[in-house]
Amino acid sequence: MEPVKPDTQVLVDIVKTRMPFGKYKDTLLCDLPVSYLEWMHHKGMPTGKLGMLLSTTYEIKTNGLNAILQSVKNSVNQHYR
Repeated sequence: MEPVKPDTQVLVDIVKTRMPFGKYKDTLLCDLPVSYLEWMHHKGMPTGKLGMLLSTTYEIKTNGLNAILQSVKNSVNQHYR
């Protein structure tokens, strides 16, 4: 059985997608505060791709892996300069 490879596009989408509604409308998903992600997690994440991106962001941030998002964000920003 082959090891599971992460989908790097998900990380790119997290650093490029803006929250479409609510208190943090227009904030990049990677920049949402953990407290808001925890609230969304307990309330119930939206369905579809946005929910998957928010859930992934929640898991990354609550496990202390925010450096991964910062690295991807820096890489994406350099690529689009």
